[in-house]
Amino acid sequence: MELETVLKKYFQYQSFRDGQKEVIESILAKKDTLAMLPTGTGKSLCFQLPGYILEGQVVIVSPLLSLMQDQVEQMMMRGEKRVVAINSFLSKSEKKQVFSNIHRYKFIYISPEMLNVPSVLYQLKNLQISLFVIDEAHCISQWGYDFRPDYLALGRLRNILGDPTTLALTATATQDVREDIKHLLQLTNAFEYISTVDRPNIAFSVVHLQDYHHKLARVYELVLRFSPPGIIYFSSKKVAEHVASFLQEKGIEGVMAYHGGMENEHRILIQQQFLNGQLNIICATSAFGMGVNKENVRFVIHFHTPLQLESYLQEIGRAGRDGEQSIAVLLYAPGDEQLQHQLIDSELPAEEQINTLFFHLKEGKGINQIDSLQNLCGFSDVQWRILRSFLKSNDDFLDIFMKIKEYVSKRRIFKKKKIDEIGKWVHTRYCRREKILNYFGETRRIEIKNCCDKCGLTNEAYKKRSQQLNQSKQQIEIDWKKELTDLLL
Repeated sequence: MELETVLKKYFQYQSFRDGQKEVIESILAKKDTLAMLPTGTGKSLCFQLPGYILEGQVVIVSPLLSLMQDQVEQMMMRGEKRVVAINSFLSKSEKKQVFSNIHRYKFIYISPEMLNVPSVLYQLKNLQISLFVIDEAHCISQWGYDFRPDYLALGRLRNILGDPTTLALTATATQDVREDIKHLLQLTNAFEYISTVDRPNIAFSVVHLQDYHHKLARVYELVLRFSPPGIIYFSSKKVAEHVASFLQEKGIEGVMAYHGGMENEHRILIQQQFLNGQLNIICATSAFGMGVNKENVRFVIHFHTPLQLESYLQEIGRAGRDGEQSIAVLLYAPGDEQLQHQLIDSELPAEEQINTLFFHLKEGKGINQIDSLQNLCGFSDVQWRILRSFLKSNDDFLDIFMKIKEYVSKRRIFKKKKIDEIGKWVHTRYCRREKILNYFGETRRIEIKNCCDKCGLTNEAYKKRSQQLNQSKQQIEIDWKKELTDLLL
């Protein structure tokens, strides 16, 4: 059977996007594969399509619960019922039901934390796993921008599962990070498909402003000017809510805030309204976007500067997935770096906290109940996610203490280096696209009309069209209470 026939049958597409077919052919040849494909180019198809051809189960390790749920729901909407997500969203009775029927599922999404649970691993060992997928594979590298300690065990767990054919997927990884991925997952002689990170249809612009109030005014101006839909990213939940309220008060229709502090049902509702065109603009933290498959996002604005170029590139990649002209605007004001450094401090434990942890380890407190140490030392969930992996080792408490100190010190230096790199990009006098390409080891190969604010940018391409101004009036009404109920069933 030709791959295009399978593509048409299961996904209703006529042809593959760049890189998809090469990766799928590698998997079907039972080769371990590392694929770097830009955000929005259909990475999930690279393992879902082979799943329909190969016998046995496809196990997909995914770092974000929201991303996992999104992909499961999208597959179910296409009619695929043999898909499940095993994560903390499941109740005890639901988990029991899933595992009693585990052989009936074709696609099994699982978090790295859940895969580390011995009883869960035992259940998966009894399956015929034809493909083991590591989504967001850069999370395995300590030098990746979104390091997850639980990913470090995936090489060992893969071995326990019988070394199935493995696909490691990422959208943004430097050469060093890619080498780390292969080494830690124990992928020898892996086939690599490394696509360009360039998205020629997305123009870059950085606007230098005086302060917060000038940013607020410029956001309003841009929203009036640009053709929707669009996403405005923030590093602060509070500011995301404030700007959404500000735009609503100014008469901008279809604007809502979105962040991880909201109730799950509320987040799902907002996301679905945006996907279905009921909302035009989302004021969001980075919690929004992973797995959101909306092809016609016309603009992405960053109210705050991200912590690194990798996450910036991933977030702006939510624009222009249909190939049409789109724009990414970053608003910068002096002092923005202060927020970036505060975010680093909130992610990494302070020296006083580490010393308190050492005291409790020395006194033998909390050793048998590791999780009790989180409250004793005042660690946030993000900090605790990192430290818990160190505490689960069999090392002496002094060795654990020294390893934590060394890790936190190196991580802080690494994060600050990333801030410096994106800062240089913000203040560059040269082509912004070329700077990003150089960062990922590429060079600019084609001339682009609307490249960036340094090369020349025509805003006419992104202005609202008259028919889009009246779009909200033409929307088909949807019963959102019923829609939300259906999504949560």
